Amino acid sequence: MNLVRSFIAVDIDAPDVVKRIEEVQREVVRLGLDIKLVERENLHITLRFLGEIPQQRVNDVIRALSTVKFAKFEMRLADLGVFPDLSRPRVLWVGVSQGAEALANLANAIRAAVDKYAEHEEEREFTPHLTIGRIKSSRNVDRLGDLIRRYKGVEFGVVVVDKVKLKRSVLTPRGPIYSDLFVVPLT
Repeated sequence: MNLVRSFIAVDIDAPDVVKRIEEVQREVVRLGLDIKLVERENLHITLRFLGEIPQQRVNDVIRALSTVKFAKFEMRLADLGVFPDLSRPRVLWVGVSQGAEALANLANAIRAAVDKYAEHEEEREFTPHLTIGRIKSSRNVDRLGDLIRRYKGVEFGVVVVDKVKLKRSVLTPRGPIYSDLFVVPLT
């Protein structure tokens, strides 16, 4: 059976926002963390991870996504943080300071439409955030607290959310390669 590792997301591709994120990523590298940074072409906010679904189910997901009607909106990215916490950070993220409620509502509408086609149940409530790096070990993580405090309240810019994408994810030794399977325009 041919499986497609897939997820539904909002791409973060506004050039000024991407530039600011890359500046922070360079600062993180200088801290000497054992981290895998998210490449500029892969920056996105995941609304629903579907897992490895059978190829024939992709069409069901596309049909379900086509029923989602949502108005476009703006979101402002700000702050820096980690999941689960500073004592054992695994994910470095940029937050959503404005438009978080609209983003959560969009994620909930999408989840309601596609959940039955996913390979696993979503255990956690949607938390609006943009992953910019995955921390692989505890090396130098004690240096992260100062950086996060410095970016408290710092804005990265505004992104217009005018489309949602069903994406394929192919895992490779150098990191994932994403491609668009379907694009849902927001009105």
